[in-house]
Amino acid sequence: MFAILKREINSFFSTPVGLIVIAFFLLLNGLLLWFIPGEFNIFDNGFADLSSFFIIAPWVLLFLIPAVTMRSFSEEKKMGTFELLITKPISLGNIILGKYFGAVILICLAIAPTLLYIITISKLGNPSGNWDVGSTIGSYIGLLFLIFAYTSIGIFASTISKNQIVAFIIAVFLCLFIYYGFDTLTPLFKISSIEINNLGIKTHFDSIARGVLDTRDILYFLSISTLFLIFTNINLRKD
Repeated sequence: MFAILKREINSFFSTPVGLIVIAFFLLLNGLLLWFIPGEFNIFDNGFADLSSFFIIAPWVLLFLIPAVTMRSFSEEKKMGTFELLITKPISLGNIILGKYFGAVILICLAIAPTLLYIITISKLGNPSGNWDVGSTIGSYIGLLFLIFAYTSIGIFASTISKNQIVAFIIAVFLCLFIYYGFDTLTPLFKISSIEINNLGIKTHFDSIARGVLDTRDILYFLSISTLFLIFTNINLRKD
């Protein structure tokens, strides 16, 4: 698995893709949070917190992660290297996990510089150093679980088509539906008194972002991630 993981990370940074992903994420969030006037601008809000960032980030990652994962197996199939890869002394499960964690690490590298925002928020607080520690830490943990879920969905989508653009579109659609789609159905249906939006990622992300780590939310994210990795395994075995 570690050989595949190292191969994936090296491939990201042997081309401009890795740097473009990180730069795009940081630039877009930086512009919306600090420079472009509007509801997400921290200075305009008048509150020294990162709530705007944690509203924006899931939507940016919804496009960014599929852009990273779309090549995972689509490119291997298109180039004919997947058949060669599975002949090596490494299990299919380890190949999938290597590609999965390679993508997760790249996205985490894109998130890491945003920790500097905490210093800025702390300085802007009144008094200085006054910021919501619990909510901020909880939100970052929520983002990490969100990355796990989105990446597993993106990896699965990359097994569906040899065309990377098609894989990207499928991944975006699946991520969008699982993140927000259930919320739109909530007014229409209920399942045994459990609201449908509890099946969606957004509800569980918002719960963790409040600074409370509920085992139900953690199990939800781990279940989504595991489920789509299993789907990935099943889809590749059919090929």
